[in-house]
Amino acid sequence: MMGVVLSRWMKTACAVFVGFVLLQSLVSHAASAADVPKGEVTKHQFRSSKIFPGTVRDFWVYVPQQYTGEKPAALYVNQDGIQYNAPAVFDQLIASGDMPVTIGVFVMHGKVPAVNGETQLDRFNRSYEYDGLGDGYARFLIDELLPEVEKLKTSDGRPIKLSKDPHDRAIGGSSSGAICAWTVAWERPDSFRRVFSAIGTYVGLRGGQNYPTLIRKYEPKPLRVFLEDGTNDLNIYGGDWWIANQAMERSLVFAGYEVNHSWGDGGHNGKHATEIFPEAMKWLWKDHAAGIKVGKGSPQLQEILIPGEEWELVGEGYKFTEGPAVNAQGEVFFNDVPNSTTYKVGSQGVEVFRKETNNGDGQAFGPDGRLYTVAGQSRQIVATSPDGKVTEIAKGFRGNDLVVLNNGNIYVTEPGWSGTEPSKIWFIPKSGEAKVVDTGLKFSNGITVSPDQSLLYVSDSKSHWVYSYQIQADGTLSYKQKYYHLHMPDTADDSGADGMRTDKNGRLWVATRMGLQVCDQAGRVNCIIPSPNGKVSNLTFGGAEFDTLFITAGDRVYKRKIKVSGANAWQSPIKPAAPRL
Repeated sequence: MMGVVLSRWMKTACAVFVGFVLLQSLVSHAASAADVPKGEVTKHQFRSSKIFPGTVRDFWVYVPQQYTGEKPAALYVNQDGIQYNAPAVFDQLIASGDMPVTIGVFVMHGKVPAVNGETQLDRFNRSYEYDGLGDGYARFLIDELLPEVEKLKTSDGRPIKLSKDPHDRAIGGSSSGAICAWTVAWERPDSFRRVFSAIGTYVGLRGGQNYPTLIRKYEPKPLRVFLEDGTNDLNIYGGDWWIANQAMERSLVFAGYEVNHSWGDGGHNGKHATEIFPEAMKWLWKDHAAGIKVGKGSPQLQEILIPGEEWELVGEGYKFTEGPAVNAQGEVFFNDVPNSTTYKVGSQGVEVFRKETNNGDGQAFGPDGRLYTVAGQSRQIVATSPDGKVTEIAKGFRGNDLVVLNNGNIYVTEPGWSGTEPSKIWFIPKSGEAKVVDTGLKFSNGITVSPDQSLLYVSDSKSHWVYSYQIQADGTLSYKQKYYHLHMPDTADDSGADGMRTDKNGRLWVATRMGLQVCDQAGRVNCIIPSPNGKVSNLTFGGAEFDTLFITAGDRVYKRKIKVSGANAWQSPIKPAAPRL
């Protein structure tokens, strides 16, 4: 009996002690929370957007007490206003040193007020701005809203200065706000590199379902991503949110991104995201000074790109560059089309090779060592010898791009410049008159041949196709197919496919709006390599081993050393290995 009484007494004593400890902990926590410096939150309105004209939106700015206004602060942007109790979380994490001194900008989506609010409905821009792919919302933030934020001051007069270093910038949101955050960082990693995504809408509303595929194909970008979702998220007409978020995570891991996640069993709400937000922020900002590492990318990218080798600027200040071509010595030539000038990339840099080219456009070397050029203004095809002698090869049509085969035969694209005249492919035999061998494309543009020179490839800029033709013994074309299936940006109605080349392994490299799309012989895009300035019209493989990639990119030309070598049409045909089907 005594033992039972003692046992009850001990249990009671333990309970009292635990309660006392818990009470002390709560008192201590309350005291420490009271000691944490509290930031200031102010509300504002923005109504002068040119990117989303007519819209009105509220936004809030959080400024931590530790911010002095003397140097720029890190930045966190959140869509749909203030979520996750973020200001209080930031107070704690900044005080504990788990995130840098950070200014928060919490933005609502825009709406276009109705002319008559009593009888008419406002236009709500949330899905348009948030779910839409492309750089529109990124430009809105970077070029319009954030400059307005930097015009503000705190209540005690501190000027707001935001760091422009992308490592100092994070962005987040829930649902459509989450995919919006991802899209901003994806489009502009030069401005945002940390992403918090809760119950993200990576489904078929406005193209978001394409992200898991694009992530696997694109050369990786310097991004760190935290994903949150629950097993009971939406499963409706647009897709399955839970499956889509897992697909995003698996694609990010596959491509070598810095990615973390927290899966729960919740639905399409912010409960779980709010619970895990503090830890997610700690992870996003960890090792802040070290920056964010870039992954190696897919095995297909690793087969062609050299780690650490980046794009190098060859030349700039041109009006519009096109027609990169390589000779037997690996020297690269290109055109500044509006200025009617051909340049040579020599050992001493870029030098003028020829002037007065009549708007020389696409060009390629032939097996005779001459540079064959489409002269648009004079509606000619001409050949220039190494000593500068120019010879007319054909005339009477305004071509665009051309390829010269090892046997001396030439194929030229004529897009149908007016939009009403037919698009054509011309064949110019080594000795003979030019003749049309195909019509029917919307806008025939880039042109090249397979390494074995049995197939002719033609890009149709106003579609997402590259056509494949079998070259017959007499130079005519047979068995035309829409063969290579290209990706298109959400902001355009076509791929903008332009210049093309093949490498010795049989890959087809296509200059498109999205960058260089690298396809296998079976017609599938394996890799996408963006250019440094977001533009690319054409390419060639230069250098002594033809393993340096040169691209014409608007007013600039870039080069990059790679692992593979180009297959030049003027060389003897090469039979590559068969593709994996």
